[in-house]
Amino acid sequence: MEESETQLYVSQPSWRCWRTRRLLKRKGYRFEILDVTDAAVLRSWPAHFVAHRPVGGLREIRALESSGELDRLVRGEV
Repeated sequence: MEESETQLYVSQPSWRCWRTRRLLKRKGYRFEILDVTDAAVLRSWPAHFVAHRPVGGLREIRALESSGELDRLVRGEV
């Protein structure tokens, strides 16, 4: 099954953004990085997006990964 579009809103430097990218790379997911370092309004959004749905930050993504829901979201099953 084809992967859904995944977007990461990141700011530099951020260990949370780095760890999120590392987790998604380790899982083999494709994702688009949107650098919002200089965009205060976008930087205030505490979310990354999978299939155009906000899924939250690192803590939420790790919880989704632990429960198996992240795989389902990326595959577009949820």
